[in-house]
Amino acid sequence: MQAVAYTRSSALESSAGVRRLGLETSRGATPRGVEDHPRFFTGFLTSPQVASAGLLAVADVAVARYHQQQLRASLDPVVTGNGDRLRFESFSGCGGVYARLDVLESGLDGGEVGHGTTNVDVNNPLREALSRIGSDDPLHLRVGPDEMAVTTLDGPVVEKRVPLPDRWLRGFAEAQVISAGFDLRAELTAVEAVRFLRSLPRSGGRGAQWVVPAGGGLRPTTRPVPGAVCLPGPERLIALQRVLRRATALRVYGPRVEGAAATASAWEVALPGMRLTLTLSPEASRGFSGEGGVLDALSSDAAAEDAELVSVLLAWEPRIDVEDLSAASGLPADRVRAALVRLGTSGRVGYDTAEAAYFHRELPYDADRVERHNPRLRAARALLAADSVALDGALGTVTAEDGHVHRVRDDAGRLSCSCLWWARYRGGRGPCKHALAVRMAKREAVAGRTKVLVDGGAR
Repeated sequence: MQAVAYTRSSALESSAGVRRLGLETSRGATPRGVEDHPRFFTGFLTSPQVASAGLLAVADVAVARYHQQQLRASLDPVVTGNGDRLRFESFSGCGGVYARLDVLESGLDGGEVGHGTTNVDVNNPLREALSRIGSDDPLHLRVGPDEMAVTTLDGPVVEKRVPLPDRWLRGFAEAQVISAGFDLRAELTAVEAVRFLRSLPRSGGRGAQWVVPAGGGLRPTTRPVPGAVCLPGPERLIALQRVLRRATALRVYGPRVEGAAATASAWEVALPGMRLTLTLSPEASRGFSGEGGVLDALSSDAAAEDAELVSVLLAWEPRIDVEDLSAASGLPADRVRAALVRLGTSGRVGYDTAEAAYFHRELPYDADRVERHNPRLRAARALLAADSVALDGALGTVTAEDGHVHRVRDDAGRLSCSCLWWARYRGGRGPCKHALAVRMAKREAVAGRTKVLVDGGAR
């Protein structure tokens, strides 16, 4: 359970014809260290109704379970101040949808944006009030306690205790790794965006669906042709309906199509002064937590050491430049990227598909929890500790706990295995525990830190 405490409930109040939205913050990280209730922004929003709808969309995802919908979750959105923008993020309870509202500099008026990350309280009365904001209502936004609250922190405290499942935390890490492999695949005008999104089914269907750019819009296709984008569980885009009236464009991101396997995708609605993005896992019943994109980074001691170095160079930047970090750290760009993946497993960086760049944030969670609770990584370390790995050139042999022998082959750095996991997913969900153990054994053999069988003999 995660304890989240606020000095009061967030609320929307009216005063002298101005709506005042006070979003209360919980314990969070800032450049000055951990603060109980950091303050990130005080000023006006240039598009009040749009911002309210966008915040509600992020809150919708936070309380949703798109798989096994009878179960409900309630996770407060995360807010990050990056100096020039505010980012509101959430994950669905089922771990398959990641939502982010970026309120950009042009969407904020009259105040400086601070730096740091924390949770914000979005309660049911506030949701109802936000839904009634009109287009002409001036909206003053305060993220964090006001001066009076700062001086009376020993007053009433609103405390929530929410479940924080391991798969939800792992999902944050996997989503940024997967998103880093996306490219822009389609951009629709406002009219085409509304037409397409309103045509989507409200209930789930079977299997992966695909769409392909055609005539300024998107049309469905029965198979993943070049340029197609996977739309797994289209009903999971329903949160975008809240902002369609003020949408200026729809941008769709996805990986290059390779084979017929379903893939993740990101759907970004451009709005006046802000962006709302939903990233969908490859299947509605399949959360991001099991995708395995972070396993190589987690298994590498070098990536852990590099991450420590890179972490001190992060400065709550809204856009992290890999080449600049490479120059500042003295590390090659590929090691910087691996370090960023490692930092992403503890929520310290995210990835913005619109800008094709990482950004700095600090989730208030245990930095080692993702690694400790990753079953494939634990199993691979156990195999290595039990001397169950033998190396013979490009071939690795792993003797499993039940005595079965698995062959792992290295084809120009791409590992394949004879186990059932590999036969089922063909590497589409990261390495199996046997391939991961072989990769770790090779690294340690090169470093001379472990005893494995190499070319038929011990070394």
